[in-house]
Amino acid sequence: MISLPPALERLVQMLSRLPGIGRKSATRIALRLLDGSEAECRELARSIVEARERTRRCSICGGLTEDDPCAICTDVRRDERLVCAVERSSDILALERTGRFRGRYHVLGGLLSPLDGIGPENLRIDLLLERTRSGNLSEIILALNPTAEGEATALYVAKLLAPLGVQVTRLASGLPVGGDLDLADELTLGTAIEERREL
Repeated sequence: MISLPPALERLVQMLSRLPGIGRKSATRIALRLLDGSEAECRELARSIVEARERTRRCSICGGLTEDDPCAICTDVRRDERLVCAVERSSDILALERTGRFRGRYHVLGGLLSPLDGIGPENLRIDLLLERTRSGNLSEIILALNPTAEGEATALYVAKLLAPLGVQVTRLASGLPVGGDLDLADELTLGTAIEERREL
């Protein structure tokens, strides 16, 4: 069996660490990069470095942004009384693609998973509670993936929010159990947000 040159093998290993990219896809991408022009490769490398340097977390919602606070948190056309709590920033992009949600967001930064050592102190739950106590929120939508961890996190957060006098809802059915929000199509995700239910 012929092995790849060491530098190319390292590139394949790094690419295969990305979500959804296995070794075969990583090899194809690496070979495509080598077949491209040097200028194209350097531009890609610069884009990655620039994205790392310029992108940060919004101090309000925790979403990715270059400006703090982010464009969603500062948009006066959005309903500031409606907050959608999500696991990660990519979930914001998925919900925004539906064009049906006009509130604001709160990124929890993960889900409760005691087996993986992820407890409430590792997530941005305390900041959501702080936002709820200090703001004029009327509803918090828990838009978490329908997995065991997502359900456990939703129930935990709902229990903490209950005494604060805010309505807590969950996305409606229609999302596949065990699926990810950022993989759902716009119609399914849009219907799920419109038909959310109270916990």
